[in-house]
Amino acid sequence: MIATATAVAFVVFSCKGDLPESVKPKGDIPFQTVDNMYVVQSKNGLLQMRIKAGVMERYEKDTLSWELFPKGLEVFAYSEEGLLETEMRSDNARHEKYKNSDEEVWMAFGSVYLHNIIKQETIETDTLYWNKSTGEIYNDCYVRLYSPDGFIQGYGLRSDDRARNSSILKPFNNYFVVVQDTTKVAIDSVNFIGPLLKK
Repeated sequence: MIATATAVAFVVFSCKGDLPESVKPKGDIPFQTVDNMYVVQSKNGLLQMRIKAGVMERYEKDTLSWELFPKGLEVFAYSEEGLLETEMRSDNARHEKYKNSDEEVWMAFGSVYLHNIIKQETIETDTLYWNKSTGEIYNDCYVRLYSPDGFIQGYGLRSDDRARNSSILKPFNNYFVVVQDTTKVAIDSVNFIGPLLKK
């Protein structure tokens, strides 16, 4: 035990201003790391977005800064009326912002789940991009879209940033509900205030 303490003390006191080349870390290292990140964005007193992540690592270079979310990312977006409208979850994610322009892109990877609560539509894919400048969600990968009208699958997705108007570019092997029950009442259980109806 005493020998270990002496060795550690020797390393600490023998360090000089710069680390030798053999000890310097290789590749990019984050200049900021945040555990259990939770961000809330609001405008005029109304909640717009909440973001949760297990770990956020921030990196920076001359023209680009980016954050990595290696333990996954959850985003909750709210409508203009303050209702929870869209939620997104992914296994990991990346956010890039160019310093000399307004271009800002979010990328989600792994098992990506995007759900519009109000429209009751769910999108599942393995890669998803959100261009904050244009307000577009997109990819060119395999996509599954579930809605009250049926099931669509295919390649390539284009949508607005709240997943209100999602379309698959190259659909295949789909099915739709041709006749719907017009007496069926759909309840938004996330934003509903009051007693729920018994089934």
